[in-house]
Amino acid sequence: MKKHAVRIVGGDYRKTPIPVVDAPGLRPTPDRVRETLFNWLQHFWMGDFAGRRVLDLFAGSGALGFEAASRGVGHVLMAETHPPAVAALRALRDKLGARQVRIHAGDAQVVLHRLDGATFDLVLLDPPFGKGWLDRLWPALPAILRPDGLLYVESEAPVQAPPEWEVLRSSRAGQVYFNLLRFAATQKKVNNSALALEK
Repeated sequence: MKKHAVRIVGGDYRKTPIPVVDAPGLRPTPDRVRETLFNWLQHFWMGDFAGRRVLDLFAGSGALGFEAASRGVGHVLMAETHPPAVAALRALRDKLGARQVRIHAGDAQVVLHRLDGATFDLVLLDPPFGKGWLDRLWPALPAILRPDGLLYVESEAPVQAPPEWEVLRSSRAGQVYFNLLRFAATQKKVNNSALALEK
């Protein structure tokens, strides 16, 4: 079955078509969902995309990661396991001349173990549905997020995040739920320390 084409919605690479290979579980994030996400980010980052570091753990077509690069993000690391999808990602990166984009061929959990202490302002999670990926990844995510880092999640059902996570924004498009979250435990710790100093 041939999948529909997608395009980059905004930024320097606006209107660039993104090839979509036929790969198991690959669902490119629709244009209007990406537009909503980057409106959310525009709010929380106050329009400051330059210098931001983004990790796209299930890159697929690269729609999310290339959208971030198009908006001026300083560094985007994409991870993808399917060889034809990896080849398509690298071809599009080279076509765009997007030097801020790095592409890693590998499983999400393997990539997490190889980050060697690297942290990110935004982690994008759009895993294949029905595989239990979110439950496996929750424990590893706080360590790779910078203070006030954000997490974007797409899922087939309302997201069931651990209590340490704060849902900042959530919406739904068809059968897909999408959410922007922040690891709240760090912020609470900072706030509690400030209160202790005031006493």
